[in-house]
Order: sequence, then structure tokens, then C-alpha cells
Amino acid sequence: MTGPVRILVAKPGLDGHDRGAKLVARGLRDAGFEVVFTGIRWRVADIVATAVQEDVAVVGLSILSGAHVTLTRRTVGGLRAAGAHDIPVVVGGTIPAADVALLREAGAAAVFPTGTPLHAIVADIRALTAQEG
Repeated sequence: MTGPVRILVAKPGLDGHDRGAKLVARGLRDAGFEVVFTGIRWRVADIVATAVQEDVAVVGLSILSGAHVTLTRRTVGGLRAAGAHDIPVVVGGTIPAADVALLREAGAAAVFPTGTPLHAIVADIRALTAQEG
């Protein structure tokens, strides 16, 4: 199967702010990725099910609520439980510098705190997806 690499951009939890996620989704789309955007307030189980159903290469979580470590851990665990351990999870949003290592330990393949340049996000996603098959 060929075509653009599919990325799921998801807003887990009760966070209702999606401007940053929409900007990143648009930037990824403009860079040639196919983006599936969930919208706001999604449950982790629904994000995992959508990632598997849509056969995405990467799950991107946008989190501004402060629950980034817990939501990342649950998403990574959910993907593993669904047999989709090969789908990397990247996290962006309001991420304190001290939490970057915690997110990596929770299974995040990349972390993009607020203010990360879009070109850096695109480059990291390209690097992650180039390692696939």
C-alpha cells in the first residue's frame, strides 16, 4: 500500500482548546502527510481504536490540561494492548521541561512543548516514519 503517511492528531481528556492541534495538523498536511484529526475531548480508548482502524503510522497527542504524563502512559499502554505497539506516540502542548523525561519514560517517541517550530515537528515525524518498513 502506498500513499501519504497517515498521522492521527488527537485531543485526549477534558481539554477543550484545539488551536495548536489544528495548526500542527494543517502543517503536517501541508508537508504531505494525511492527517486524521479527532477534535476535542476524546477518551484514550477511542483514540487507540481510531489509530488501529485508520491504520495510522503515528499518534500525536495534543495536551494542554496538565495530564500529559497520565494520558500518554494510557495511550501507549492502550496501543500495546491492542497489538499496535509499533505505532509511535508523540506529545505536544503545555509541557514543562521537567516533564519531557517523564513523557519519554511513559513511552513518547517525541515531545513538542509549546513553541516548538512547526518545521521541527515535521522533521521529527518524517524521521519517525522513515524508520518504518
